[in-house]
Amino acid sequence: MLAAPGSASAATGQFRYTYTTAEGYEAVGFLNDPPGGECINLQGPASEPGSVSRAPKNRTDATATVFLDADCEGDIYYTLRPGAGAGDRLLLRSVVFS
Repeated sequence: MLAAPGSASAATGQFRYTYTTAEGYEAVGFLNDPPGGECINLQGPASEPGSVSRAPKNRTDATATVFLDADCEGDIYYTLRPGAGAGDRLLLRSVVFS
């Protein structure tokens, strides 16, 4: 089967991030085999105004570009190669895989 020109394939693996719940507990969110080329706003507290996720871990086979702003917008972003991660100081609200 051939992919249509310009179509993005899914990243294989898991993307993880940490966030604080509304109750104040630390939790881990994850995306399994996320789609490629499509902006994903992180669910949970990260989707609430003024709330961010942190410490992303890219355990997929694709490059993940994480953004501080929702909808993969803004001038503050960071690229994580496959297998890379970052600490609690890296804040994010959205991610796109390529």
